[in-house]
Amino acid sequence: MRMRTIGPGLIRATRLAVLGCGLWLALGGSGHARAAETPRVATPKVSPAQWKLMQQQAFERSEVILARAQKRGNLLAQYLVMAQAHDADPSPAFRVIFSQYLAWYQTYIGDYVAARQSYSISQLPERNDAPSPLADPRFERRGAVEAIAALAHGRQLVLFNEAHNIPLTRTLTVQLLQRLREDGYSHFAAETLYESDHALQARGYPTRDSGFYVDEPIYAEMIRSAIALGFVIVAYDDTGDAHGDARERLQAKHLHERVFRRDPHARLIVNAGYAHIQEDGKYLDGKSMAYHLRTLTGIDPLTIEQTMLMEHDLPAHDHPYFRALFAGNGRQREPVVYVGKGGKAWSLKPGWYDVSVFFPPDTLDRGRPTWLDLGGLRQRREVSPDLCEQRLPCLVEARYANERDDAVAADRVLITGNARPGDVPTSTFRVLYLRPGRYRLSARSADERVQHDTITVTARR
Repeated sequence: MRMRTIGPGLIRATRLAVLGCGLWLALGGSGHARAAETPRVATPKVSPAQWKLMQQQAFERSEVILARAQKRGNLLAQYLVMAQAHDADPSPAFRVIFSQYLAWYQTYIGDYVAARQSYSISQLPERNDAPSPLADPRFERRGAVEAIAALAHGRQLVLFNEAHNIPLTRTLTVQLLQRLREDGYSHFAAETLYESDHALQARGYPTRDSGFYVDEPIYAEMIRSAIALGFVIVAYDDTGDAHGDARERLQAKHLHERVFRRDPHARLIVNAGYAHIQEDGKYLDGKSMAYHLRTLTGIDPLTIEQTMLMEHDLPAHDHPYFRALFAGNGRQREPVVYVGKGGKAWSLKPGWYDVSVFFPPDTLDRGRPTWLDLGGLRQRREVSPDLCEQRLPCLVEARYANERDDAVAADRVLITGNARPGDVPTSTFRVLYLRPGRYRLSARSADERVQHDTITVTARR
């Protein structure tokens, strides 16, 4: 992933949000920016001012390491720089900040289990939690895809949130795009897409220069699918140095100007991070993008919260409602929501979000989560490690045959030399998840040696 051509403003502002989230935890904040933390890293006993300074210094050091990594020639080499820097410094302030940088790269290379282990946002019970719906006879458990499609019917604005290092939280958005397009939704916007990629819509697929998170394959599939379905793609993030409430206001202003001012009848889907979609209450030093957008447009959004009720690396970080639903319920494989008899959905944070999604615990197949099948849109395809010719570590990528080499891969899997406990043995076939179609495979080592192959994934009968 080379440095973006649009300038440092958006890139640095986005990463500053990470620092702000970490500081919120350290200073005892509450609300959705409540609990950014790295598992197994103890906060030192220092004053809040000292801790804030330590994290600011860690942020600046993280930026230097990232810039050094981005000078390397390929994604695998960049990831190795990041991983080595993380392992070399166990200090708490550095780990709290840099672990999310590392987790982003782990999602880029398709190592989703490691990304969750590197950076976790715990979801402990809070006073503003709604009572559990599990044993409440007023609520019925429903599959999330069907329920959200029904809830979105006839609305003008739907906001999904995501955890940036947990692409599981992007999977429902991908699965729902066709349903929502058929329902009449016309525009799709995603956080940190770059307005500078003027060719994105016509090209039909994202490149690594299309946005900050777009090098992650599920994110890229979200954009690629929206284009294929005929959505108008909207870049709405700030490209300057704004952060906090200033960034939220600018995001809302851009959505208003680029969508609803041009077409008051447009129907918009937005994919954003965490509490950018929080409808009310304080967020960081002000209000959220969703609050400001509603103020500008007068449109009441349907807000889908996806970052709270999911599995964490440490069970102690799971919300008790999540543990209660899935304890001994190994048959539950699809995300669910709870809907009342009158059609109103249950929310963990009523007044802040309209719907809360429960994601089941991961099921792994050779180290990869099976939710990568995107609810059946993609199929598992085995890949032989022989493609790497023993040059390890090796990054195997699959690209659509009709896309150029600059396209973000449809899926990636890392093959290592068993350096870490729990690694899949080197000789074991790996698993990619791909839609039916033709693909170009590449296996790239850190020293730029590349092997190629082609495969065809046939549709199930």
